[in-house]
Amino acid sequence: MVEHVVLFRTTADATDEQRGRMMAELAALKDKIPGIVDLTVGTNFSSRNQGFDIGLVVRFVDRAALDVYIPHPAHRGCVEEFINPIKADVLVVDYEI
Repeated sequence: MVEHVVLFRTTADATDEQRGRMMAELAALKDKIPGIVDLTVGTNFSSRNQGFDIGLVVRFVDRAALDVYIPHPAHRGCVEEFINPIKADVLVVDYEI
């Protein structure tokens, strides 16, 4: 299995509504893209976040499933419509478990 960890730093002018919609759209990907075992997304509460305010963890059956996820139209649409407009920075880590 593969763990896909993404940390988002949203822009200072992003609204709570935009952040909420971004997280809802990310959560919905679990039912739209094959190979996802589990998906969680949420707002950070740690003071050690270095400005990253939203976290996403997606568990895939294997690397091939991650390779399907990245260019999948549902993922790309979510990124373009709900993430990029409020994204200041992103950090991604992928590893096998």
